[in-house]
Amino acid sequence: MPIVKYPRTIEPLWIEWDRKAQKCGLRHTIYAVNRDHYTGEWLDNLKHGKGTQTWKSTGAIYNGDWKFGKRDGYGTYSIPDPVTKEYKKVYSGWWKNDKKCGYGIKFYSDMEYYEGEWSGGKRSGWGRMYYKDGSIYEGQWLEDQHSGQGMLRLTSENRYEGTWKDGKKHGLGKFFYLTKGQLFEGFWVADIPKCGTMIDFGREEAPTPTQYPIPKIELANPDDVLEEAQAMLDDSQE
Repeated sequence: MPIVKYPRTIEPLWIEWDRKAQKCGLRHTIYAVNRDHYTGEWLDNLKHGKGTQTWKSTGAIYNGDWKFGKRDGYGTYSIPDPVTKEYKKVYSGWWKNDKKCGYGIKFYSDMEYYEGEWSGGKRSGWGRMYYKDGSIYEGQWLEDQHSGQGMLRLTSENRYEGTWKDGKKHGLGKFFYLTKGQLFEGFWVADIPKCGTMIDFGREEAPTPTQYPIPKIELANPDDVLEEAQAMLDDSQE
């Protein structure tokens, strides 16, 4: 019986190259077409684990945790200074699904930064913001704005303590005019005090107190007013 020999099938080179290109585990630097590059761990061709990503167009670097191709876990994002070319930290903290989420610190400039909670890439939850003019806000945030209970302390040491909404004083609150030695307590709407009470507060120690203290408002004849009110109540019950 004759023996038939079939030629051995030769695997195309692209299949071998593709197999070697599959990324899983720790890899040296991998370059993208746009020259972005990543060094670190992979899983099923996705960045997964510890790794460092560099973006060629901006020079920005992220170093930290990855999960299925996205920043997820703890990591630091830095950019080069346009003048010195040295890297400056922009954000250091927690990420989820490629966005800031959890506790972290973001530097807006050398004089301005935020430390606190994030959600979906925005300041949400409790946090403290140091502004470049020297004022400090500490309290609750929502969607990058003051929202809920919080305190804003100005460079003059005057401060507001109370409720906020959409970044503005809104609801019950107290404003301490420590430079003048006065305190306003009342209700605010969109940064405007609508009604409340102003009293002297530490006026003796204030650096620039008002010329005259706030006079006390008292009834001239409180006993007569009480007697009249009691008489009206008795008449209504008859």
